[in-house]
Amino acid sequence: MKKIMISLIMIVVLITTGCSVIPQNEGDAELPEEPSSEEPAKGAEFDKSTVPHETTTEIDPAQLQSLVEGNTIFALDFYEQIRDQDENIIFSPFSISLALSMAMAGAESTTEEVMLDALRMMLPEDEVYPAFNALLLQIQESEDAVMEEREGTNFELNLANSIWGQVGYDFKEPFLDILARYFDAGMYSVDYVRDPESAREAINDWVEEETENKIQDLIPEGAIDQLTRLVLANAIYFNGSWMVPFDENGTSDEPFYLLDGLEVTVEMMSLFGERFLYADGEGYQAIRLPYLSPDFVMTVIVPDADEFTAFEESLNSEVMNSLRNEMSYVEVNLRMPKFDFKTSIDANDALVTLGMGEAFDPEHADFSGITEFEDLMITDVLHKATITVDEQGTEAAAATAVIVGVTSAMPGEPVSLVIDRPFLFLIEHQPTGTILFMGRVLHP
Repeated sequence: MKKIMISLIMIVVLITTGCSVIPQNEGDAELPEEPSSEEPAKGAEFDKSTVPHETTTEIDPAQLQSLVEGNTIFALDFYEQIRDQDENIIFSPFSISLALSMAMAGAESTTEEVMLDALRMMLPEDEVYPAFNALLLQIQESEDAVMEEREGTNFELNLANSIWGQVGYDFKEPFLDILARYFDAGMYSVDYVRDPESAREAINDWVEEETENKIQDLIPEGAIDQLTRLVLANAIYFNGSWMVPFDENGTSDEPFYLLDGLEVTVEMMSLFGERFLYADGEGYQAIRLPYLSPDFVMTVIVPDADEFTAFEESLNSEVMNSLRNEMSYVEVNLRMPKFDFKTSIDANDALVTLGMGEAFDPEHADFSGITEFEDLMITDVLHKATITVDEQGTEAAAATAVIVGVTSAMPGEPVSLVIDRPFLFLIEHQPTGTILFMGRVLHP
């Protein structure tokens, strides 16, 4: 059997100035001279912070629960903002929340407040970072929860964060300390001023390496220029097979009914007589499919025929909690389509609607926690994701760029679930309820 992976990447935060002239006041850190063709910047130097990563935590479980609940609300609220197009969707709310939280470590005053609110954080700002660290450590520990090893299967989890800063720039130590202590992020020094293209290539190379080449050219040409000052990158790599793989010989061409009533032919996978967590709720069916580490699952939600739009509009954290509580183990005969697609999202409008407008406002954005040398603001948040689901498991990847510029039940009769109509899906860390990926399939 082939190796199956989920590559969740990342968030990239690009911090730039908002003017072409860089002020130099007495006492300011000196930046390199303008680029010359004779001295192009090459690669990056790595400088690990002297502040150690905090690998043991005694965080209050209520704080961790609050963080996860806020992340879930953000995931569903963000989905509400991007679902207006009549197409498949895949995105990583966890990646977006994590990266923007790293950027938030440098936000001050009301900018910090609007970012907390837009990300649906219910914790004080100084509690968010240790809570994220505890959550990341708990997710990493789930790699050890693999129930069995089978020939040809694999399970691997990797979490990585990094900082890409302008060489010679005056970054505030408290900001860098937070990223080192709670996000285990060291600083790569690059030269955006002399050679922004080489810096862009160095970051993209890091992204490709962390995602086994699943995400290439994350940062497009022109996104980094001589005004860029900082890039924060987060990558999550997940490589895992289904705990109960589908029968490859049982896949056949079957009908799938689109929202407009048209019928298309898809490759439908089969799995018979297996016990899964399942719910048959009002207006939907749902099933939870575990990976080789059962701490990670795909939850598939199938609204009733002609009820997809109504269910999607009603989807919120209360509905999700109710759905999870209604699940119980039953024997299931499952038919499910293979699917493979990509999504690109410009998240600016969604984040502004969710309340983060001040962070995009050159007159009001306050990221003075990063530096006092120049005024910073978010100019763009871009997100891309892909997903492939087949008989052996799931392969998915996601990337986000934040560009910142200066100013069990008893067995009974098997339940039949034929997923032959549009459906929703989530890839979750089951012990915490963290949504790593979320999306919908309108047309496999």
